[in-house]
Amino acid sequence: MRVEFTIIFSLLILILTVCTISSMHSKKIIGKSVAFLVCTLIPPVIGNLIIICSTDRFPSMVGYYIYFLGMDAVMYALIRFTLRYCRITKPNKIVKYTIDVLLIIDVIQYAFNPVFGHAFETEPIMFENNLYFRLIPKLGQTYHRIVDYGLFAFVLFIFLLKTIRSIKIYVERYLVMLVALLIAGIWESFYIFSGTPIDRSMIGLAVFGILTYFFALYYRPLKLLDRMLAGMASELPEALYFFDSNGLCIWANSKGTELAGITNDDYTRAESKLKEMFGEFDLKKAEWSTEKRLGTDAGTTKYYLLEKHTIPYSERRIVGSFLSIRDNTEDQLALQKEKYNATHDALTGLYTKEHLYDRIAEEIQKDNGTNYAVVYANVNNFKMINDIFGSSFGDRVLIEIAQKIRANMTEGCIYGRIVGDIFGMFMPVDEFDDAALEKALGHFTVEDRHLSHTVLIHMGVYFIPDRSIEVSVMFDRARIAVSDIKNDYQIFMAYYDDKMREQVLWDQHISSQVGEAIATKQITPYLQPIVDSSGKPIGAEALSRWTHPTDGFLSPAKFIPVIERNGMIAEVDRYMWKCACEILAKWKKQGREQFISVNISPKDFYFMDVVSVIKNLVEKYEIEPSKLRIEITETVMMDDPENKIAIINEFKKSGFVVEMDDFGSGYSSLNMLQDMPVDVIKIDMGFLNKSELDERGQTILHNILNMTRDIGITSLTEGVETAEQYSMLLSMGCRLFQGYHFAKPMPLNELEEWLDRV
Repeated sequence: MRVEFTIIFSLLILILTVCTISSMHSKKIIGKSVAFLVCTLIPPVIGNLIIICSTDRFPSMVGYYIYFLGMDAVMYALIRFTLRYCRITKPNKIVKYTIDVLLIIDVIQYAFNPVFGHAFETEPIMFENNLYFRLIPKLGQTYHRIVDYGLFAFVLFIFLLKTIRSIKIYVERYLVMLVALLIAGIWESFYIFSGTPIDRSMIGLAVFGILTYFFALYYRPLKLLDRMLAGMASELPEALYFFDSNGLCIWANSKGTELAGITNDDYTRAESKLKEMFGEFDLKKAEWSTEKRLGTDAGTTKYYLLEKHTIPYSERRIVGSFLSIRDNTEDQLALQKEKYNATHDALTGLYTKEHLYDRIAEEIQKDNGTNYAVVYANVNNFKMINDIFGSSFGDRVLIEIAQKIRANMTEGCIYGRIVGDIFGMFMPVDEFDDAALEKALGHFTVEDRHLSHTVLIHMGVYFIPDRSIEVSVMFDRARIAVSDIKNDYQIFMAYYDDKMREQVLWDQHISSQVGEAIATKQITPYLQPIVDSSGKPIGAEALSRWTHPTDGFLSPAKFIPVIERNGMIAEVDRYMWKCACEILAKWKKQGREQFISVNISPKDFYFMDVVSVIKNLVEKYEIEPSKLRIEITETVMMDDPENKIAIINEFKKSGFVVEMDDFGSGYSSLNMLQDMPVDVIKIDMGFLNKSELDERGQTILHNILNMTRDIGITSLTEGVETAEQYSMLLSMGCRLFQGYHFAKPMPLNELEEWLDRV
């Protein structure tokens, strides 16, 4: 289509140029007016040629400016020509000045459009598999159309008066021009209403110029105009039917006769034939358009756009009307495909998140008394599947999940892919079968050529008690249920309850106040003494405690797990290290020799350079590195152990004492002990609890103490609560102790008073 119209418009420009040059050399008085009019018709055609050929916004905008300003020039030239052609030698000066002012204002307002964007802009569209930039009219464009259509109507009025008042021999002279103008105007109006990017009416406008050239300078009979206009209409891609003022079809182009099955030029049967095809429509109604669908099979369905327009004769009368029927199948199929792609996931064919939520919202607002549930399904370790087996296999997994969801959903269910490896389902509670869902989706094996992997899916279920809740909130609550079984390989489905919601609210409550708690010193270090075999305090461990202004004293179990999960533990730890350094600097001035142990969370390594931060604090407060002991838990070593061993060595080279906290809490403690170059191990209190009841446990504990002594590592047992435990550990060779038997964790001032007493 682009190539064809480029050729057509180029030929029209060439023809108009030839007509312009020829008119300028004409010896007739009206020759110059004809030349001026025909010349002004060239810019609109050039502008539309640029629009058709452009695949970029800027050239298209230039084309539209040339087009619209050219039309202003056409209107000005058309009025001059009309006055000359109709021999109106003394036009009304007020009318003439009004026309000049209106056109000048139009030109000026277009000049400001690049700044204010008030006249028009463009939008990219795909039309017949080609990119075009379609006009989006605004207020300024409305003014332009009012002015140009007003002047056009003014010209039509003059020709109409001349046609009515002229003697019969001159009627054809004016009638031909009137009809040509009417067709050009109707064609232009058809373009405006059609919304297509190709202004086919430029053909009519150019033909009008050519006709003006011939009929103004070389008078021809009216039949010539009939043949030309009929030929043009016959070549249009639309089926056209022309009706007289009584609604009787008087002519149809070749597309029209073919569509309606008209033979022998029997146009009178056109209306009944069309109504058989498309159903009833009203030819007496002035202007209308409608879309019709023929056929039901996907491969044979056709879509047609029917538009009916009247041809005005005067303000109160019409000379007739025409009906255009365009095969709109390709546009409709493209639109349907676009809608499908916008609402369905490209990989799985399920609803997208947005469309899923919209459909659920629509369904849940129906007052049908049905109770509903949402299911949030998440593939366990999907990133690992992609990393190990590749993204193609990962896609295969998602496709099979989608197929299983489809197979297990009923007509009353709505389902889609929320994002990545997360799927959502919505169903009436009566149709919710947890056993069937677990069986279908809980775990299954995906095979793709030589690859095979068992997929585990966790599902969270939320029964909807309140229909006013946002759909996103419903799925958030189902997701919370999933988080409760995230690391469990035996449970596939969990149900949301209020306890989960309370935990989430508590997490949000705590997380939002950590920064302020640090700034206002609500979070402070509590210090629990560490004593030697003689009971002498040689140091203390710094532990985080939070005195909340409204919730009171918070035990570590109330807030430490929360900030561990969201990563804010790093800020709290950094603050505790700073507090420990401040205390040690104070003790240095007081002559105290005790050390302070500080904890390092595994997540600290993700958020900062731990060694650099701690070394900078020690330098800032001018304390000995050995006074600030570093406690690293066994779990720190689970991720990238080689790098963590390098960090421990860097601490030791800088003079710090490194302790392994919670020794014995994991299954790899002995391996860690072999690899980690630590100075002290803190034996997990779980061993101590067992040792009181189990002789075998005492033997294990005794051997651990002997082993650490043999390899030159100091042992420290925490959780010592009784004198009997202390005595037993002494007899086993343990030399450092911590626990309630000696002192509980306490604020700094209480610890210092305690140190002064013992």
